[in-house]
Amino acid sequence: MRFGAGAAAAATVSLLAAVLGGCSNDGGGGGSASATPSATGAAASGTVATASNPLGTILVDGGGRTLYLWEADTSSKSTCNGDCATAWPPLTATAKPVAGKGVQSSLLGTTTRDDGRKEITYNGHPLYRYAGDTSAGDTNGQGSNGFGAAWYVLDATGNKITKAPPSPSSSNNGGY
Repeated sequence: MRFGAGAAAAATVSLLAAVLGGCSNDGGGGGSASATPSATGAAASGTVATASNPLGTILVDGGGRTLYLWEADTSSKSTCNGDCATAWPPLTATAKPVAGKGVQSSLLGTTTRDDGRKEITYNGHPLYRYAGDTSAGDTNGQGSNGFGAAWYVLDATGNKITKAPPSPSSSNNGGY
């Protein structure tokens, strides 16, 4: 079955609306979104690498998807659960994480989530993907404030990058 451009755009808008509905500044998580399998699937080894992006050199998972830190996590213990973890799937692994290109293996670690899964950490930060990032290299979650705190991409040393994401193109009505 093939979809026209309009149907694909409507599906994308629907997914983003559901995700953003759960990312209100009040942390209430008013909506719930289902992340795509590629955004939630846990790799056995959990590779973390770097990639060049308009924001700089950033951390990505083994599939090239952007990784984020959440400022509400004040230690290596993840506090993003429930609706938060649906919108911001944790990067989990069932084996020791693997340092890919540009990553310092000494900064990789794991923490045990409330559900018992092992979440990968980098420089002490639990790592997450964003359900609103639909392709490798997307940084739609950069600087957003969801579930009560800000989300940022990380650089190769594990520090947050606060640079604003590139302006949306004029073809998407200014990002609204």
